[in-house]
Amino acid sequence: MEIEEVYSRQQLDEAEGRQINELIARSQRIIPDPDGWLDEELKRNILVTSVDAVLDWARRTSLWPVFCFPACCAFEFMTTAASRFDISRFGMEIVRASPRQGDLMITAGTLTWKMAPQVKRIYDQMAEPKWVIAMGACAISGGIFRSSYSVVPGYNRIIPIDVYVPGCPPRPEALRYGIRMLHKKISKTSITRGVR
Repeated sequence: MEIEEVYSRQQLDEAEGRQINELIARSQRIIPDPDGWLDEELKRNILVTSVDAVLDWARRTSLWPVFCFPACCAFEFMTTAASRFDISRFGMEIVRASPRQGDLMITAGTLTWKMAPQVKRIYDQMAEPKWVIAMGACAISGGIFRSSYSVVPGYNRIIPIDVYVPGCPPRPEALRYGIRMLHKKISKTSITRGVR
């Protein structure tokens, strides 16, 4: 049984030619790359940075404070943690009960030589990296009691201090400024070389 040709070869060629010509007519403009959205998405959502910058950002925005010997400065620290001054915006809303959970020691109040070994022990129990803010005149230099035989003339005789916040007691604004200074210091550290 033979199959009849419905179309001749010439008719098929003409139909194919018309299709090609229509395609040429429709294809005068370049079709945009379908992956163009991906380039746009990458430009908006990819961030190139260094490991140091990411770690420094994480460290300075999640400081976990330990408050050490809060004499009269405790009231100013509580005010700094309250809603008006709100140190929770710096990731510091929970004051740690144990030095093993904290990485920022805020020292305040008069330190006697009898208590100095305990302060050193608390500092040694903190995990690295760790920082210390000396808050108030007593923490910086012994305050009005510095000439006493039993008073340590500043916590910096026992542990290294990163930021000093002067005052007797310092205002909450001063403590917040000291925290911002500590943030700047942290942002200049490098995981390989220490301070950049």
